[in-house]
Amino acid sequence: MSKLSNYKGHIAILAANLFLGIHIPVSKALLADWMTPTGYMLVRILFATVIFWGVGLFMPKEKVTAKDLMLIALGGLFGFTLGQYSFALALKYTSPVNVSLMVALSPVVVMLLAALFLKEKITRNKVVGVTLAIAGAALLILRAGQAGSGSNDMLGILIMAFNITSYSLYIIITGMVSGRYSGVTLMKWMYLTNLVFVVPMGLGGLSSQPVFTTGGFTTGWWLLIYVLIFSTTLAYFLMPVGLKTVKATTVSVYMNLQPIVASVVAIIAKQDTFTWDKPVALALVIAGAYIVSKHGSGK
Repeated sequence: MSKLSNYKGHIAILAANLFLGIHIPVSKALLADWMTPTGYMLVRILFATVIFWGVGLFMPKEKVTAKDLMLIALGGLFGFTLGQYSFALALKYTSPVNVSLMVALSPVVVMLLAALFLKEKITRNKVVGVTLAIAGAALLILRAGQAGSGSNDMLGILIMAFNITSYSLYIIITGMVSGRYSGVTLMKWMYLTNLVFVVPMGLGGLSSQPVFTTGGFTTGWWLLIYVLIFSTTLAYFLMPVGLKTVKATTVSVYMNLQPIVASVVAIIAKQDTFTWDKPVALALVIAGAYIVSKHGSGK
C-alpha cells in the first residue's frame, strides 16, 4: 500500500465524518421550518435510490440471491426507513448536541447486539467502555429536564436511543451480506426495496412540503441540497474509499469527530447553549466508544 493511497483513505474518512457532523445541525434547521420528518425521510431515500441506481448503470452487474435480497431489505428498513425517520423526529424535540452525543453511542450498541445475536465475546475492556458511554448518556438524560434547549429533550433522547438501536441492527444485518457484493449494489437494492416501505407513508405529500411551496430559492433549498449532496451521497461514497486503506478501528476514532463538529456548529448557530454537562457527557461517550471500538475484535 502506497503512502499516497493511505493519505487519500484518511482524507476520505475525515471528510465523510465532517460532512456527517455538520449534517446534524443542518438537518435541525431544515426540519424546524422547511420539512416534516416524513418528507425528510422520503426525499433522502428517493434521491439516493436515483443516484445509486444511476451509478450502478456504469458498474459491473452483480446478481443478488432472493435470500440476500431479503436481508438487504431488512437491513435497509432498520438503517434507512426507521433510522432516518427517527433521526428526523428526534431533532424535532431535542438539540443537535444531544442527538450527536447519542449517535456516538452506536459502537457500544453494536457491540451489545453482536454479543446477543452473534455471540461475540465481551471482554473486560469492553465492559469499561460500555460503562463510560452509558454514564455519558445517563448524564444527558438526567440533565434533559434541567438544562435542555429542545421542546422535549427527554423524548428526543429516547427516540435517539431507538434510532441507534435500529441503525446498529442495520450494521449487523448488512454485515452478513456485505462481503458478497459491492457497496453500490448493496446501496441501490437497499434504497429501492425501502421505497416499498416509504411510498405508503405519503410520497404524494412531498409537493406540500414548505421547502417546495415557498417561492424562490430559499434557505430551505440550500439546507436540503447539503443534506442530499454531502451527507446522503458524498459521505456514503467516501466511507468505502477510506475503508480500503484505513483500519476499521481507526475509522471508529474518526467517527468521534461527528459529535464534536455537530456540537460546535449547533452552538455557533444558536441551536443550543453551552452547559457544563455537554463536554463531560461528550468525553465519557467518546472514551467509551473508543475503548469498545479498539477492543472490538474481542481478542
